[in-house]
Amino acid sequence: MANEELKAEALRLFNEKEYEKAFELYNYLANKGDLTALATIGYLYHNGFGVEQSYAKAIEYYTKASDAGEHSSAYNLGLLYFRGLGVEKDSQKAHEYYLKAAIKGMPQAQFDVALMFENGEGCTQNYSEAAFWYEEAAKRGVAEAFNNLGVLYKEGMGVEQSYEKAYILFKQSAERNSPEGQFNLGAMYDQGLGCKEDKEKAIEWCRKAAFQGHQKAKDIMHRMQQNGQIVF
Repeated sequence: MANEELKAEALRLFNEKEYEKAFELYNYLANKGDLTALATIGYLYHNGFGVEQSYAKAIEYYTKASDAGEHSSAYNLGLLYFRGLGVEKDSQKAHEYYLKAAIKGMPQAQFDVALMFENGEGCTQNYSEAAFWYEEAAKRGVAEAFNNLGVLYKEGMGVEQSYEKAYILFKQSAERNSPEGQFNLGAMYDQGLGCKEDKEKAIEWCRKAAFQGHQKAKDIMHRMQQNGQIVF
């Protein structure tokens, strides 16, 4: 069986949760220098799928793959350092690994590195860097990235303040089903920021956020119900 066929078979076994058989094939491919196989073995050890769970082994395989330029491994290493799993918690190392994966174009890494820049976690706080990486993640469809970038535009942090841009970004986030985006869009309609004031639309988006468990939205809807302003 050629390598491409073996990779397809390994992926099929993985997707069908036949992890022990998948591990055998990935191990063979990893020994042939396949980076995806190295990364996947790291993932199997990370989660204890088909093998005895071992963060140490996961780190070993992730590091080999990451050093060779495999971006999902860099992200997963960042995750382990961020949470202190199998290693001492190290936000700085987490940030470095997330950034490595972000530069390679991984949307979740771009979002997480932006969040760290925004909060100054593991790095020097830098709102313009946060805005840059939120925008990169948003371009790749991350709903929460639209929302967080919207907050930066609303407050004028790292970007030129613009309610109009904030409104557009919150709308894009809300339409992608982000409860935070839905709540923030409702607030923009409520106050007429970047858009025409529209109390009905404000309630509609607040209700959507509440249905998804957004606590502030739930509290507002509850208060309105109590005051007889709204009937579900």
